[in-house]
Amino acid sequence: MTKTILEMRGITKTFPGVKALQDVNLDVREGEIHAICGENGAGKSTLMKVLSGVYPHGSYEGEIIYLGEEQHFRSIRDSEHKGIVIIHQELALVPLLSIAENIFLGNEQAKTGVIDWDETRDGARKLLSMVGLNEDPDTLITNIGVGKQQLVEIAKALSKQVQLLILDEPTASLSEKDSAALLELLLEFKKQGITSIIISHKLNEISRIADRVTVIRDGRTIETMDKADITEDRIITSMVGRALDDRYPARSPNVGEVVLEVKNWNVFHPQHRDRQVIRDVDIVLRKGEVVGIAGLMGSGRTEFAMSLFGKSYGQKISGEVRLNGQKVDTSSVDKAIRHGIAYATEDRKTYGLNLIDHIKNNTTIANLRGVSRWGVIDDLAELDVANDYRRKTNIRSSSVYQVAGNLSGGNQQKVVLSKWLYANPDVLILDEPTRGIDVGAKYEIYTIINQLAAQGKAILVISSEMPELLGITDRLYVMNEGRIVGEMPTSEASQEKIMRSIVRAEGKAS
Repeated sequence: MTKTILEMRGITKTFPGVKALQDVNLDVREGEIHAICGENGAGKSTLMKVLSGVYPHGSYEGEIIYLGEEQHFRSIRDSEHKGIVIIHQELALVPLLSIAENIFLGNEQAKTGVIDWDETRDGARKLLSMVGLNEDPDTLITNIGVGKQQLVEIAKALSKQVQLLILDEPTASLSEKDSAALLELLLEFKKQGITSIIISHKLNEISRIADRVTVIRDGRTIETMDKADITEDRIITSMVGRALDDRYPARSPNVGEVVLEVKNWNVFHPQHRDRQVIRDVDIVLRKGEVVGIAGLMGSGRTEFAMSLFGKSYGQKISGEVRLNGQKVDTSSVDKAIRHGIAYATEDRKTYGLNLIDHIKNNTTIANLRGVSRWGVIDDLAELDVANDYRRKTNIRSSSVYQVAGNLSGGNQQKVVLSKWLYANPDVLILDEPTRGIDVGAKYEIYTIINQLAAQGKAILVISSEMPELLGITDRLYVMNEGRIVGEMPTSEASQEKIMRSIVRAEGKAS
């Protein structure tokens, strides 16, 4: 019989006005990969913060039994001393420190109060080799990609003699290649006897690596299923309380005349003047049309969108933008918004929201003229608008005065959408609109996209998930190394056809 390493019994956690967890139970067996699934706001991350001491003993009800003993963790340091290490979705690395410094941050390799840099670098090299990362320990974190940063976080966890590794959405920001490598690493850790808890919305990944899955809904434990019983359909049904027969809502497109034309668009890197990032891009969007841009990570999709929206990225930008046949100036964000172009960024926490402000102010910020009289904001009008869009987009919150930073990822994304819907754009660019969001919230966002298209909006969707693009768009562009290398109606597209366009383009380039 496999030994139980962790039991959480009757965990209840309350915030002002909200019961985030109610009588949640979880047991994890030694050496297993245990997945926790649930919709955004279900309480998954809150449960792990209780376990790791982010929410200290005394701030919740219930018991934590770890290695056969009841634990009263009052801080992360307490849980780490017992071998429990959590890696949050937002990585806790210092960009301008080296890999070695980050790995041993708070756990410095010192003698008589002085850091031993040789020991620090040697220790970092050993840990990096364990996670399959061949980098100089003196390399700054800011100079490596997100996939490698994730591995540095895991190396940091290994330096703390981890026995129970908790990963919160570890692949949300990774490419398919980096995601696959990380999952293989977790399977390797399993062979070494390390127990892992993984929170993820990517059900294909869960089905592949999890030994058991616990589903949480509305702060309660719904069920725990064994390996033999794990299917994506069963997880979805437990998560949302109903079967999602089709993950993409049906739509009858009514495509009209051309709204947006971008011609001969060229962009150079913001720091390296001679490095061209976008080359001769031409795209067309029509009224009522949902168009996707497919491509691998680093293909230039986000750089193109940001440069188009007020020249938010790059330098030496050239090309022509036409709206409804008229040439327009989109050289600043304000001008782009005035011309009816909106851009929902892929990084909602950094660029999409003011996380320390509440929903109400975030909703109206892109169209303050709509709630102002003679330059003075009408607070009651703003409140009405925020409540209206909270209902329309089904934002789950205590009120519109809830701080955006305290919302789940899916509800934060709905606030971003509400902001741009209230700005009433003709063209809406959505960059990774469902990243880190559960299947139920994804369906709601797809429905909003359909409603906007039915209203005649032209919508451009950038997504790393090819099934998503194939499920919600009318037409696809394929991008590689800053160029458009393919265009096709979605009805004629497939993942294989998209990849073929990319491979052919790379063959020509070489």
